Amino acid sequence: MSRLGELVRMFVRLGVTAFGGPAAHIAMMQREVVEQRGWMTNEHFVDLIGATNLIPGPNSTEMTMHIGHHRAGWRGLLVAGASFIIPAALMVGALAWVYVEYGSTPSGEALLYGVKPVIVAIVAIAVIRLGTSTLTSALPVVVALAAASAYLVGLNEIVVLFGGAVVVYLIRTMRSGGQPLMVIPLAAQAIGEVSLARVFGTFLKIGAVLYGSGYVLLAFLRADLVDRLGVLTDQQLLDAVAVGQFTPGPVFTTATFIGYLLGGFPGAVLATVAIFAPGFVFVAILTRLLPHVRRWTWTAALLDGVNASAIGLMAGVLVELTGDAISDPLTVALGLVAMVALWKTRLNSAWLVLAGGAIGLIGSGLTEL
Repeated sequence: MSRLGELVRMFVRLGVTAFGGPAAHIAMMQREVVEQRGWMTNEHFVDLIGATNLIPGPNSTEMTMHIGHHRAGWRGLLVAGASFIIPAALMVGALAWVYVEYGSTPSGEALLYGVKPVIVAIVAIAVIRLGTSTLTSALPVVVALAAASAYLVGLNEIVVLFGGAVVVYLIRTMRSGGQPLMVIPLAAQAIGEVSLARVFGTFLKIGAVLYGSGYVLLAFLRADLVDRLGVLTDQQLLDAVAVGQFTPGPVFTTATFIGYLLGGFPGAVLATVAIFAPGFVFVAILTRLLPHVRRWTWTAALLDGVNASAIGLMAGVLVELTGDAISDPLTVALGLVAMVALWKTRLNSAWLVLAGGAIGLIGSGLTEL
């Protein structure tokens, strides 16, 4: 199979099985790319995570682009990103049609009941393995622990990431008297009445400036579409975000759902293209810069700080996921079995996710009898 074919096969499968948000997606990619295929080392994979955290856009989707570029150049970047986005966008678009036609969407609670413990196991194994190869001295260990703690008490993820970068940079360059880099946030601008062009412009702007989690995406969408334009209700927005959360693949496919509500099929396509397009541009630029980052002392220090903080954030997310997912003996058993399988075998994590979902659906059916 060609390298492009390998990328299509892997990322389409991830696009239909990668539940759980960016941390879970990245954990599944680490198992596929590092452990099963050996395309890169853990150290290089973590560098890509750190670099991706420095730019706006959906982190896990941008990781697919980095992996695609590493494997097959510019065509790989485009193919990998599209292969991950399109299956999720199609699923969300179908649910948007159901929502418009029938006023509701199917509940994903039973499916996620069995999937979540498996996701916890996948993220836990990834944190252990990435942490082992990345946190190799006292400073990154301390930064990672501080990042996890800061995240769990509610500090913004971007503050945590860049704070870790600055701390490592300052400590390593104390004798040289170097100055920390400053980050200037971009302000969102109001837009006028809605048209397909304005739908495209709104989601293009969001994709170009948004850092952080799905909750940050919710804030941006509410500010533009509920408050400024008045084209969505709060309930419609929450329904859209819920669909993006319980379907596999990137959470940014929430844009597909909203685009369909605002402009039918053309609106769904334009919104999807617009919110993901900046990520392709940013990653394309970053792939040219990343090889130089390790050569310069000050950028290497910043990247090490971001890497340590990113591992800490994954650990913080793991704590939250565990509290949400592990709720009874069955979910405990699912999580433990998945961890053992991931640690001891080369079984593809997608099969574990599918098995967990099936068990969740069966368990839900039995409780209703």
